[in-house]
Amino acid sequence: MRQKKILATALLAFLLLGMNTAFATTKVAYVETGRVLQKSPQVKAVKDKIKKEFARRDDQLVAEQKQLTKLQEKLLKDGSGMKEAERSRLERDVLSRRRKLKSSQAEFQEDLTLRQNEELGKLRKQIAEIIIDVAKKNGYDIVLESGVIWADKKINITDKVIKALK
Repeated sequence: MRQKKILATALLAFLLLGMNTAFATTKVAYVETGRVLQKSPQVKAVKDKIKKEFARRDDQLVAEQKQLTKLQEKLLKDGSGMKEAERSRLERDVLSRRRKLKSSQAEFQEDLTLRQNEELGKLRKQIAEIIIDVAKKNGYDIVLESGVIWADKKINITDKVIKALK
């Protein structure tokens, strides 16, 4: 029994020493993907593309909002002097337009978010490939991205990745 304990302790010491040597030769890097996304020209291009793609719908929603505001102002200003039937019709029209606008805005926002996520997903794949390429070219064994509390500047490859994106 005592020999097994000694053998287990010796094996554990051997493994710990071996792991220490393995870690000493491991080349580690860190990349700030948030900063890569902020500085990447591709992100700006994606944002511009999506803005163009959704501009017509956005302009239409703004116009509908202006029309609704005018009707609400008319109801407030002239509502007390209107006939009951006319004021009731205008109130229903305002309520109907408000519901429709709210629904259209929600649909627009959902479509916009889906489209942004789709394009950013493609870009994240491209960035991951570039990170891997930079790591291989510089001989890194492992590249960390998230969950890092602190990293020395000498292992931070963020600027290299940003440069590779350009």
